[in-house]
Amino acid sequence: MVVIIDPQNAGIAGNMVLGALLDMGVDIEYAQEVMEYYASYFGDISIKVDKIQKSGINSTYVDIICHDKNPITYTALLERLNSIEHKQVTPDILNFAKKVFRILAEAEAKIHGKSVDEVHFHEVGAADAVADIIGAAYCFFKLKLNSQRVYGMPVALGGGRKESSHGSMSIPAPATLEILKNVPVFGGPVENELTTPTGAAILISMVDEFYDFYPIIINKKIGYGAGKLELPFPNTLRILIGESPTDKDKVSILETNLDNVTGEVLGHSFDSLLAAGALDVTIIPTITKKNRPGHLLRVITKPEDSGIVSEAIIRETGTLGVRMLNYVHRNIAERKIIPIKLYINGINFEMRIKIGIFGEEIINIAPEYEDAKEIAEKTGIPIKNVMKLANEEFRILLDTNYLKIS
Repeated sequence: MVVIIDPQNAGIAGNMVLGALLDMGVDIEYAQEVMEYYASYFGDISIKVDKIQKSGINSTYVDIICHDKNPITYTALLERLNSIEHKQVTPDILNFAKKVFRILAEAEAKIHGKSVDEVHFHEVGAADAVADIIGAAYCFFKLKLNSQRVYGMPVALGGGRKESSHGSMSIPAPATLEILKNVPVFGGPVENELTTPTGAAILISMVDEFYDFYPIIINKKIGYGAGKLELPFPNTLRILIGESPTDKDKVSILETNLDNVTGEVLGHSFDSLLAAGALDVTIIPTITKKNRPGHLLRVITKPEDSGIVSEAIIRETGTLGVRMLNYVHRNIAERKIIPIKLYINGINFEMRIKIGIFGEEIINIAPEYEDAKEIAEKTGIPIKNVMKLANEEFRILLDTNYLKIS
């Protein structure tokens, strides 16, 4: 299972995260009781949860109203949190919430040139921040999303200006930008604050990895959390839970142009690079500078092997530079190797069959080349015929339920 948090449409705020998670089926009464219990130690709040529509999208809106905004230091907040106990709030939930507050405090400390212990939370009252963060942590763990892989989409920040304790400032707030370092973001599409520091801190605490586009998933459940503003588009945060039909993998791609290397050197380099740790080697005819014919050498390798393989490319080909694309994502079908018996000319041979699985469907069947080659040499049958026989035998075994692929 995988989770996608999508703040591309209207950004992200604490109550929007809460709304989207409650929309996915968390018991509203229990969640509200937890939020009110913790917030009561920090001030007076009221919480109202409604099912509403935002530009025609059914969503859940959590309205948290703080009646007394009392700034509090990060240290005092932690001490108070540690003194509160609730049977529904496990140590993991509390630690997650404290992680979010730590991110907020570190951002404020960096901006104001203070230590974390000196930070005061000014922009939000302590009570509503606690309700947002404790509530989001409770719902996140209640849905067991903490045990899933969580992906984030690019974050809409908004634009324009807003009044703060520091005067009129441009949007996004400095703390929001600090928190979202190394996260894909974009401005607009309206002149309002779409992403808040609290929303940003919750987001990066939940997300394992950010994508520019949705990974391949089979959607199972979608929740929509509504924001307060009325915008010319649905002011909602979308969270999805789905199944991934493919495994996720990270690879590095190494490339270099070669225009003065012989065919013999290219052929030897192919084998040498595979021996050095390359996962795949491709040599593509191309036209290089000054219209000279040449080759593009492209190598796929594990990121941890990219240094060794780059050195091997330089040593084997004499190229002066290797382009490196680090941490490229690839979706890979689940792969299995199934042994079968192949009866040819009165002799039983063992043949390995590689299969690719997408969801519950077998999408590719490929007899192992080295096995087919050995059988062809021993029987005198062309290798293409051996592979055809292997495919046919595998299909028969599969159709008669002799083989169980699980």
